[in-house]
Amino acid sequence: MAVTAEPPPSDPGEPGSDAAIPDPMDAATEATRSLQGLSSELTARVPQLLEAMRTVGAGLDLHVTLDRIVETAAELADARYAAIGIIDDAREGLSDFVTYGVHREQHQRIGALPDGHKGLLGALIHDPKPLRLRDLTQDPRSAGFPAGHPPMRTFLGVPVRVQGEIFGNLYLTEKRGGGEFSEEDLHMVRVLATEAGIAIGNARVHAATRQRERWIDGSVAVTTELLAGSDVDDALAVVAEQARKLADSAAGIVLLPDEEGGLEIVAVSADDPAGIMGTQIPPHSPVVEQLLAGEPVFVHDSATDPRMITDIASRFGPSMMLPLKSGGRVLGTLAVPRSRGARPFTDAERTLAIQFAAQAALALVLADAQRDRERLAVYEDRDRIARDLHDLVIQRLFATGMILESAQRRTIVPEVAQGVGKAVDELDVTIQEIRTAIFALQQGPAEAPSGLRTRVLREIGTAAVPLGFQPSAGFIGPVDSRVGELTGKNLIAALREALSNAFRHAQASRIEVVVDATIRLPDGVDGVRLTVADDGVGIADGGRRSGLKNLAQRAESLGGSSSFGPGLGENGTGTTVRWEAPL
Repeated sequence: MAVTAEPPPSDPGEPGSDAAIPDPMDAATEATRSLQGLSSELTARVPQLLEAMRTVGAGLDLHVTLDRIVETAAELADARYAAIGIIDDAREGLSDFVTYGVHREQHQRIGALPDGHKGLLGALIHDPKPLRLRDLTQDPRSAGFPAGHPPMRTFLGVPVRVQGEIFGNLYLTEKRGGGEFSEEDLHMVRVLATEAGIAIGNARVHAATRQRERWIDGSVAVTTELLAGSDVDDALAVVAEQARKLADSAAGIVLLPDEEGGLEIVAVSADDPAGIMGTQIPPHSPVVEQLLAGEPVFVHDSATDPRMITDIASRFGPSMMLPLKSGGRVLGTLAVPRSRGARPFTDAERTLAIQFAAQAALALVLADAQRDRERLAVYEDRDRIARDLHDLVIQRLFATGMILESAQRRTIVPEVAQGVGKAVDELDVTIQEIRTAIFALQQGPAEAPSGLRTRVLREIGTAAVPLGFQPSAGFIGPVDSRVGELTGKNLIAALREALSNAFRHAQASRIEVVVDATIRLPDGVDGVRLTVADDGVGIADGGRRSGLKNLAQRAESLGGSSSFGPGLGENGTGTTVRWEAPL
């Protein structure tokens, strides 16, 4: 068995040097040194090598660059299969494995990609030297192949350095024609690996810059959205959705402290959010104390980590749990878990995510302060309206009633007296209604009962001011006693969203709200249905549907659903929104 193990070529960017990225001219210098004094056969392949170097160095996308490297290396050495293994941050295994020559069906039969913890791949991680084997299956370090793996014998492995540090290893197997890899193949691939290191370095810098830009843009989007006047629930949903997108994770989750000293999930962004909303992490969980102290928690595999004690942890793999901390105050936690088997988060991703969480927390604080100012302005305006109604409107109506009563006593025509009497009665009713409105305007939020029925009426009363009319309200079943707090909280948010959509888009003159706590959902579970119907213009084709999407996501997170249909107008004009969730 022919074995060649050689020290790596000298690298222009050794650790500790000031060079940020090696210059492409260094690759040419390295190539010249490596080719001096070699055979005419190798010299004849120089044009092929130069073309390969040019191909590898084109482009800045990291994954495209890695694909190009393995394909070019296979063509250069006439190998059937090629791969590049990227060493993880701990330098104990592989974080990624890019292949060439293995078809998709073969990948499916093989299963999980190698992790580099054993076998020849692991040996090259801990001893990164060029290695050439006639039969890799006979090497004592070989750990064999999994079922479904194509047969491989001849082997060539070369380390790839980026800025003087080992980035990974380039592997070639199965020399075409049945021969073994030659000394010339080894030298050619070593030179290609040098150029590959430069190309990877450039691609990594470009990827890191683009990644930072994405996180910065995401932070700006969150801040802009929160300061645009969203309510608390919508604000938290925005943070969860943006974090999920930026972290390339399976879910974005926001948790807030609960009354028992633990954490409760209050906002979720995921393809399958069912069963996640409302999950509580008890105070005795190993991660709660650390998170409430403002320290991030990083988990390699949520499904197997003993610190993750909730049922939903089994759905996910790598996870970041980041405190939403601003000014020394911890508002809650932002969690971004990836799917099981997904790649772990890099150090750069962790740093960017921590910065995003801090920016999101600051935006939440600013948005909360802005809402407080707006709420105070509303209360001041309501007080002014109440005073005007009491001091001006009621007094004038009362005076008008007295004039009419005097006129009624003086008239001798029975029909006139009867008509004036009805007008006086109507004025009395109007005065009573205005006094009720004054009482509602002067009532503070802390004075209102906490029942769902009262919260629905209060929400409708608040919406009546911008609408210019009072929507009607109906209740079916024991709403206050049957509907749970979590569902009730989300129902109120859904009602607020539906009324807001009617005000901003529907141009409605009539709105009917019904809360029915006696329904059964399609899966047989007892539920509650919120129906908001209007006689407006309806939903235009191609119009914005972000509000309807928010309603659907909120219902689905609880295991319910949301839909819309024809409204109250003639011929079904307008819109009817139906929102359902388990009790």
